[in-house]
Amino acid sequence: MGMNDTPGANRVHIGFFGRRNAGKSSLVNAVTGQEMAVVSPVKGTTTDSVSKAMELLPLGPVLIIDTPGFDDRGTLGELRVNRAKRTLNKTDVAVLVVDAQEGALDQADRELISIFRAKNVPYIIAWNKSDLIEKRASPAEGGDSPAASGEAASPPELYVSAKTGGNIPELKERIAVLAKTEEPKLQIVGDLIHPGDFVVLVIPIDKAAPKGRLILPQQQTLRDVLEADGTAVVVKEFELRETLEQLGKKPALVITDSQVFAKVSADTPRDIPLTSFSILFARLKGFLLPAVRGVRVIDTIEDGDRILICEGCTHHRQCDDIGTVKLPRWIRQHTGKNPQFVFTSGGDFPPDLSSYKLVLHCGACMLNEREMKYRRDCAADQGIPFTNYGITIAHIQGILRRSLQVFPPICAELEES
Repeated sequence: MGMNDTPGANRVHIGFFGRRNAGKSSLVNAVTGQEMAVVSPVKGTTTDSVSKAMELLPLGPVLIIDTPGFDDRGTLGELRVNRAKRTLNKTDVAVLVVDAQEGALDQADRELISIFRAKNVPYIIAWNKSDLIEKRASPAEGGDSPAASGEAASPPELYVSAKTGGNIPELKERIAVLAKTEEPKLQIVGDLIHPGDFVVLVIPIDKAAPKGRLILPQQQTLRDVLEADGTAVVVKEFELRETLEQLGKKPALVITDSQVFAKVSADTPRDIPLTSFSILFARLKGFLLPAVRGVRVIDTIEDGDRILICEGCTHHRQCDDIGTVKLPRWIRQHTGKNPQFVFTSGGDFPPDLSSYKLVLHCGACMLNEREMKYRRDCAADQGIPFTNYGITIAHIQGILRRSLQVFPPICAELEES
């Protein structure tokens, strides 16, 4: 795949942070080898984050993000911190740019470092304008750096010069090292079954189903069962009871589409484990426990509370659409209240979530890991509960606890709470 074909969200995201006039934009231009950012001796020239997709050796396809000065006096402190957090929610590696002439980190620099650490974003300190200070050994050459003293676990640091190009290749190498992390291989269902097990997938075929095919989570789950050397039996919801009677062998698991959860739960004997595609994918994307915690907020909804319902794709709305019609109806029936529902779809996601009581997201089969993590992190930063369609449906129908029994640690936490 050529660099121009690589989706932006799949590129390594490198964010440059620092105070005004530390030379962030000049350093970005030096690293990228092209004029990407506006450069001026006037403090605070960059007033908004500037992003550019490009090929950066030795990393390959990257997205470079040049951020506004963190000490911008025109921005209130809380807004400034939230802006940095939002950028860091999409950042794989952070570069803290400091003016080497100052010789030490100041409060704004240290505040940024505390945010990097809180977000678990690997970072490097680049002491820029090193051509303007007396020659000394850089940290790469064993020299002491202004930030190293007193740090229990010092981050990598480097003296660089955007003006002369000094140590720019070394900075690229350091960024590449920090960016290379092995992602654990996650399974949808393969770790829950054994070779030879039967798994029943309950898939309704209705007007909302794509013509001639299954939706992505169903396809991926089916493939995962086969890769685990299991046997998949696929049925519609009205065929489940008869199929279970005819199998002659108790299935290891029944997995259902959330929209028919109630019927499937009624037709599945209690000694057969039951869960949903939506719950499995919440686990796969790393937010099952926060989503289970978040769904409890539904029981505290009052008239006029705002609920944000997010659809990851922009499919054609059906007359009885799950996100815009069914879920609002079920929530009103469950709570006896009349909250206000706000809907987004596709790439739309408001950065300010402070006016919402709850964010209710679809299964996100069309969104990649980075985008979903960004959305969850934005909600977490603002203290807004975040859950998904399937967990909400299971909760409203009173079968959430049963559908989580395949995950004992989560059930144990629910029992304690």
